[in-house]
Amino acid sequence: MILVTGGSGFIGSHTVRALHDLGEESLLVQRNTKEVPPHLADLPVAVEQGDVTDLASLLGIGRRYDVTGVVHLAGYHAWLPTSERAVPATRAALDGLLNVVEAAQEWNVGRVGVASTIGVYAGTATDGPLREDMPLPLSAPHPIPRGKKIDELLAEQLSETTGIEIVNYRISGTWGPLGHADPFFAAPALIHAAARGTEPDLSALAGPAYAEDALDLCYVKDTGRAIALLQLADHLTHRTYNVGSGRSTSNAEIIDAIKTVVPDARVDLPTGRPASATHLDISRLEQDTGFRPEYGTERAAADYIGWLRAGNAR
Repeated sequence: MILVTGGSGFIGSHTVRALHDLGEESLLVQRNTKEVPPHLADLPVAVEQGDVTDLASLLGIGRRYDVTGVVHLAGYHAWLPTSERAVPATRAALDGLLNVVEAAQEWNVGRVGVASTIGVYAGTATDGPLREDMPLPLSAPHPIPRGKKIDELLAEQLSETTGIEIVNYRISGTWGPLGHADPFFAAPALIHAAARGTEPDLSALAGPAYAEDALDLCYVKDTGRAIALLQLADHLTHRTYNVGSGRSTSNAEIIDAIKTVVPDARVDLPTGRPASATHLDISRLEQDTGFRPEYGTERAAADYIGWLRAGNAR
């Protein structure tokens, strides 16, 4: 049984479903309820009430189940504290990782996976694919990649000192069912607008969106499957893996895919920004797990629009 922190959330719930498809049951830890989330009600999922920042509750849950691995996806936004709560929020983010590793020690878990982000590559000097062995700048322009760099260094230290295999997932831009508006790319806003017959609300973006803007975008069902494969692999040869599509997808490509489903969608974006081609090298992931993305842009857009039009809010 795999403990998935954040297992009822966006990437977490798709990871739980992928683990099930690969023959593994999941255990979820939720702060407020022991109820199985409605979107996972069709699966044999165990749910316990607890908090990864509370070591006692976490250890108690693990003693009631045979936990063989941990996928730690919770606390992603803990690295976005307000100025009034900067210190306690940072402490909670660190406590979550430390408690998960301490619990894994007690349970004799062999592998713990920890969510990181493509954002850790910001500022690297390269025009080609982003590889896990590239040197990274110590600083970061945003709190989330800054926090994830701290997590990665701490995970390396803990892995060497505890003997637990701790694996970092550098997750690309991820979109699909259950996702929220994203400050770094426009795809979710474009899809929601097409499904509702409105113009896209781009207010959540950190800056203006152009048709040429491009990023390694991975459909969440592929992201969840990649993480599940990494957790269940018999042997991994690295501590850090890029999790993405291995290609760059532009807003223009997203718009073209949308219009194959909704021809009259009002989702056009201005042009004029120099094109970029940032994407993750996923050779490690492919070689060690056999992963291949199953959702191209057109299939992903059609699936996501269909999900929203079926009455799902996000």
